[in-house]
Amino acid sequence: MVRSRNGRPAVLMDVAVRAGVSAMTVSRVLNAPDRVKAETRARVLAAVRELDYRPNQAARQLVTGRSGVLGVVSIDTTLYGPASTLYCIEQAARNAGFNVSIASLPSLTRRSMEEGVERLRAQSVDGVIIVAPHESAADGLRHLPPEMPVVAVDAGDDIPVPVAKVDQRAGAVRATRHLLSLGHRTVWHVAGPADWLDANGRIEGWREVLESADRPVPEVLRGDWSSRSGYQLGQRLAPDPEVTAVFVANDQMALGVVRALREAGRRVPEEVSVSGFDDIPESAYFWPPLTTVRQDFGEVGRHAFHLLLDRMAGTEPDQRRLIEPELVVRESTAPAPTT
Repeated sequence: MVRSRNGRPAVLMDVAVRAGVSAMTVSRVLNAPDRVKAETRARVLAAVRELDYRPNQAARQLVTGRSGVLGVVSIDTTLYGPASTLYCIEQAARNAGFNVSIASLPSLTRRSMEEGVERLRAQSVDGVIIVAPHESAADGLRHLPPEMPVVAVDAGDDIPVPVAKVDQRAGAVRATRHLLSLGHRTVWHVAGPADWLDANGRIEGWREVLESADRPVPEVLRGDWSSRSGYQLGQRLAPDPEVTAVFVANDQMALGVVRALREAGRRVPEEVSVSGFDDIPESAYFWPPLTTVRQDFGEVGRHAFHLLLDRMAGTEPDQRRLIEPELVVRESTAPAPTT
């Protein structure tokens, strides 16, 4: 830790001197970052980190009426998507000088969500971001305290708060079109759980492409996001010679599907092409490397944070921020086998 010249902990003026700005500019960066140019904001935040400056939260609250703390409500999960979203929200907030308090819940019912928000309100948070990927979260989002600035991530379209999310339907459209473009007659789908909005959005995109192309729409097979469930469903698909392309709703289940196919003697991708969703860090190292859909969780976190800043400032932001996913083509997909 770098301290001031006399060895005491750094104060706001030390940050101002180090960054070459006024004390008022430092205060703006810490309390209203959107009002400061990005270059100046970056310089001030670098000085904050270098000096290990710790704002006096009590004094800040007296001056600004804000605590400098944001709350995040999320399900208690280690799944890649929700965990990555939570991490990126926290990073966006901390990079702008906010502290973050997290309420992890076992489920997103109306009651649990109200309890989570109340727990955060007791800490005087300035606003709350709710990561709400479940169908069950909708009721809770409709009954939040009206005076609390709230935005949601990965929520449905019929709720009264702004939402930032990846366009799941568009990602499924890209993956399914890619498989059809390789000459496959149709595409089977291993989906996620029925109460997950992401899973249902991916089903919509997959079905839309098949129906618009006048292709057969196979029965949806539901997994639970785990590699084990993908393996079990892959065992059901493997004996059917008509199965030549499978779009799987996440990469972990795709790993299980690929193993089941190979154990049954079905070569991937020579006989069956497999595409996943998420682009987890391990996807490029599967065998074969997995074609998948990449979600930009960092962009989701930044959009959610800025939507919340707008609400905290008393403005009404756009109700929806959709982030486009990207298809990443690797070696697990190939032209359909010739008969």
